[in-house]
Amino acid sequence: MTEATVLIVDDEAAIRDMVNIALDTAGFSCLQAENAGDAHARIIDEHPDIVLLDWMMPGTSGLELLRRLRRDELTAMIPVILLTAKAEEDNMVQGLNSGADDYIAKPFSPRELVARIHALLRRKDPNASDQPITVDQLLYDPISHHASIGGKAIAMGPTEFRLLGFFLTHQERVYSRDQILNHVWGSNTYVDERTVDVHIKRLRSVLSLADQSRFIQTVRGAGYRFSQKLVNE
Repeated sequence: MTEATVLIVDDEAAIRDMVNIALDTAGFSCLQAENAGDAHARIIDEHPDIVLLDWMMPGTSGLELLRRLRRDELTAMIPVILLTAKAEEDNMVQGLNSGADDYIAKPFSPRELVARIHALLRRKDPNASDQPITVDQLLYDPISHHASIGGKAIAMGPTEFRLLGFFLTHQERVYSRDQILNHVWGSNTYVDERTVDVHIKRLRSVLSLADQSRFIQTVRGAGYRFSQKLVNE
């Protein structure tokens, strides 16, 4: 199996080297960038499998780079983990709403970082079908990693794409936040249940075209379900 390539973006060389050693030991291939400009160039030229992105850097911040990546269809699907000293809940929500797939506060243990990377790269639900799925005007194709509404391509992050795939292959059943975490993020991840709410909000926003978001329904006190049946609450 080909090793995954991780781009480490941090303005501090000592942190880049520490993370590089930990990931190299875990079997990853590593690239480094010391600022947002260099990072963007390496992403375009070398197509890393995942980006570890420091939030606070001189000049263009990691958060600004993240938003730029999500706006460009060529880079919108690259998994990104934010590395930051900003550990408050509001900062976590801001990072996730800006397009991060995960968030880890400094200082962090190399072992936890490796576990989070493995979880994020665990993209495919083993129970999912490889066949395209159509619901109303929504088309989901797991092989080409493509989704469209009414024939118009829609851009979403890798976590939202996996979340959509999970819902489409598990329709008409209510799942708790914890169950969704286990299916989409993996059972060995360290992710707060509130992360599910953030990503579902983002997925609904992406599916708002032609009112396709109506299929993702909140079940009070229980969780979420994907249903083609109208619900009067």
